[in-house]
Amino acid sequence: MAGGGAPAAKADEPAPHPPKDQLPNVSYCITSPPPWPEAILLGFQHYLVMLGTTVIIPTALVPQMGGGNEEKAKVIQTLLFVAGLNTLLQTWFGTRLPAVIGGSYTFVAPTISIILSGRWSDPDPVSRFKKIMRATQGALIVASTVQIVLGFSGLWRNVARFLSPISAVPLVGLVGFGLYEFGFPGVAKCVEIGLPQLILLVIFSQYLVHLIKPGKNIFDRFAVIFSVIIVWIYAHLLTVGGAYNGKPPKTQISCRTDRAGLIGAAPWIRVPYPFQWGAPSFDAGEAFAMMMTAFVALVESTGGFIAVSRYASATPLPPSILSRGVGWQGVAILLSGLFGTGNGSSVSIENAGLLALTRVGSRRVVQISAVFMIFFSVLGKFGAVFASIPTPIVAALYCLFFAYVGAGGLSFLQFCQLNSFRNKFILGFSIFLGLSVPQYFNEYTAINGYGPVHTSGRWFNDIVNVPFSSEAFVAGILAYFLDNTMHKKESQIRKDRGKHWWDKFRSFKTDTRSEEFYSLPFNLNKYFPSV
Repeated sequence: MAGGGAPAAKADEPAPHPPKDQLPNVSYCITSPPPWPEAILLGFQHYLVMLGTTVIIPTALVPQMGGGNEEKAKVIQTLLFVAGLNTLLQTWFGTRLPAVIGGSYTFVAPTISIILSGRWSDPDPVSRFKKIMRATQGALIVASTVQIVLGFSGLWRNVARFLSPISAVPLVGLVGFGLYEFGFPGVAKCVEIGLPQLILLVIFSQYLVHLIKPGKNIFDRFAVIFSVIIVWIYAHLLTVGGAYNGKPPKTQISCRTDRAGLIGAAPWIRVPYPFQWGAPSFDAGEAFAMMMTAFVALVESTGGFIAVSRYASATPLPPSILSRGVGWQGVAILLSGLFGTGNGSSVSIENAGLLALTRVGSRRVVQISAVFMIFFSVLGKFGAVFASIPTPIVAALYCLFFAYVGAGGLSFLQFCQLNSFRNKFILGFSIFLGLSVPQYFNEYTAINGYGPVHTSGRWFNDIVNVPFSSEAFVAGILAYFLDNTMHKKESQIRKDRGKHWWDKFRSFKTDTRSEEFYSLPFNLNKYFPSV
């Protein structure tokens, strides 16, 4: 060997994978829409995916309020209509990310508290339903001020500036992984439908694209439509063939395609409007509980926005843009209260996962999906057909989408020093407690019928129990606190936590890509000083 120089690297020697500000191999990023026919199909696919949460939440809440199938259909229509409006507002004036803004499971607990408050003694169930809905509206209207003030004042921008990749990992990771209870447990409610849906979705999206070359960018991009149609037809054949005749009611509700009761109850044409259930009523305790829930949803949505920006191949969110998006999400909760959806609004995590599955992060696609939401909410009968998809099929979709979002959180590890014991402690401790603490709260509630904090003030119970029942909230807050209090001023630790990677994105105009992705339309940037 010739002397003097350093030995040449061997050809098979492993090379490190360099960190990437933007996710590579995304077919269409925010500002590059696909051709119109493909964009319309992809938008319809986003509409199908968000239907799951839109149907599941009213199906669980409306009967407890006293409403029947007709009220349930109207609430689903309203939730769908408001989701379309809020998605358009977010993509036009908020973060401008391809984020669907829909119903949130986080708001279910305080809504149930309102239902169980003991103030509703009306013998007419429909009248009772309207009174509870008006109380929910009042609480949501007050709660919306939390995100509106924190977002538009720029206060959340100041919080987000201290977020680093190491603290983003538990937050974004558990925004996805923390929803595990809506995945396979839902599939198992009717395993003969849910499991085929899960298997077909994996085959279409991950295998056929490599086995059938002409199907490249077809099978993976439209895997949801293909698999849902096949399994839906299969489920209908089982239903009409009498496979579930004589089965327990719980099995029939989960498995049959004719038990939703939505098609017959939904009106042909109906436009939801504000205060359709009457004037909102206000209760201070319920408002405080809902305000805390809105703050929990804010933290969870922060993780959702970060995941969406990653899978849309955008640059990391500048804090001012995130704060602006939070403000518009507060407007979304306000609209939910005004229209009477019975539920608050937040970033749809399942649609964030769909961005990863399709590798299409186009803003136009999500705006088209918002048009579908509004269109099918007005044409009730047609929307009810798609809303009647059996829930095990939806749960199978969640298994992939929530996993993708969780993996998006783990991807921020590439910016961090994983050989640092400080980082190992922050990651391990926050993720473990993020799973363990909510598990304790949820188990306690399931066994006793109430949470660990159980006083005569139901609103106070919710203020404590709701935050500690959220995996993403516990993990995100804990990681954020530890990361910003443990020796962060040392220069080496700053590099270890990956903060230097995000320095150039702290300001909106530092990177030209950020201006391209997040600038407001119609030259509106000058009206938002926080930008």
